[in-house]
Amino acid sequence: MTISKTSNYRWIIVILLFTATTINYLDRQIIGLLKPILEVEFTWSETDFARIVIAFTAAYAIGLLGFGWFIDKVGTKVGYSVTIIWWSIAGMLHALAKSAFGFGVARVGLGLGEAGNYPAAVKTVAEWFPRKERALATGLFNAGTSIGVVAALLIVPWILNHYGWQEVFWITGSLGFIWLVFWQIFYTIPAKQKRLSAEEYTYITSGQEVETDEKFTIKWFKLFTLPQTWALITGKGLIDPIYWFFLFWLPSYFSSTFKLDLKKPSLELMLIYTATTVGSIGGGYLSSWLIKRGWPTLKARKTVLIVFAGLELSIILAQFATDVWVAVGLISLAVAVHQAWATNVFTLASDLFPKQAVSSVVGIAGMAGAVGGIFFPMLVGSLLDTYKAAGNLAGGYNVLFTICGFTYLVAWIIIHLLTRKPKIVDINQLI
Repeated sequence: MTISKTSNYRWIIVILLFTATTINYLDRQIIGLLKPILEVEFTWSETDFARIVIAFTAAYAIGLLGFGWFIDKVGTKVGYSVTIIWWSIAGMLHALAKSAFGFGVARVGLGLGEAGNYPAAVKTVAEWFPRKERALATGLFNAGTSIGVVAALLIVPWILNHYGWQEVFWITGSLGFIWLVFWQIFYTIPAKQKRLSAEEYTYITSGQEVETDEKFTIKWFKLFTLPQTWALITGKGLIDPIYWFFLFWLPSYFSSTFKLDLKKPSLELMLIYTATTVGSIGGGYLSSWLIKRGWPTLKARKTVLIVFAGLELSIILAQFATDVWVAVGLISLAVAVHQAWATNVFTLASDLFPKQAVSSVVGIAGMAGAVGGIFFPMLVGSLLDTYKAAGNLAGGYNVLFTICGFTYLVAWIIIHLLTRKPKIVDINQLI
């Protein structure tokens, strides 16, 4: 049978990555939406919930290291398949939990599996896109983070109204297996993809390192000796915990501050998380546009990062919002800017490292973000419990918004200092 060839097959790959990322964030967001229900049924405190979040993030950190290495070793097709099977099964097992400890165990399984998504996706972009399109491609698949959350806002209330919270986990957890079928059918590396036209293959590989079947064993300790690695660790380690705060506590924030009913679809939260799509795609487009106009790659990335760091200061104003729509506007801008930042930091990995090491370095940087995500929820839970006991829960959120606003500028300064001499790492430095 003759397989028809296309000159835009790489965008089909982006659709696959986008869909996987959507499912990934749908599965992880459910616990935040169910928090008001589960904390009543199981009598959780804010600290109990923080510990459940910490269980996820600690496992996520470990999983990033493991899957980053594993995906570089076995390749994206097998690696992505394993990770989505793992997290889908773990997602469904939440339905069996009977206590905060049980949910913590389920979150450990979910965190370990979901950790493989970004190392696999960023490596896939490095395989399938020339440098000038990588930020846009990353922004497009990274938009799945917000679409996954919006999908959760629609799906979870519907399931709750017809069934119960256990069915939420059974139904959503099964979606990964549907995606897996399409991944097996449509994905392989460009050199082996028969549906890819010769013209597109030439375009993809132009300016890239030559693609071979040769396997390299990356010596991880050498990655930690490079300033480029520490720049990525900074960009993820300081910033990822902030988005996880937005992800897991915003539903509760709006529920407590503005009395939103999370058993119904929330237009306010949908708008906020939809804004992250604009930021993800827009942030990727902006740096790609600058590169196409002749800017050096690293200069373009760092320029847009400092712009986004400045814009993120707007989240500080959320503490003065007394109207729900003012809060929605300010927080929408903040989460959109975060995703624009995240898109460009992810793309730095493929800008600064050879394809054979991309998953490993993304795993290390992602682990740093997850480690930050372990400590920040401790602060969040303790702070909110303290302010709640004093009858001023909103004050706790105000302190947290201020911390979030300034962290991006601190991260940018460190990244800039570590990458003042732009240099792409040679594979021979790592083997």
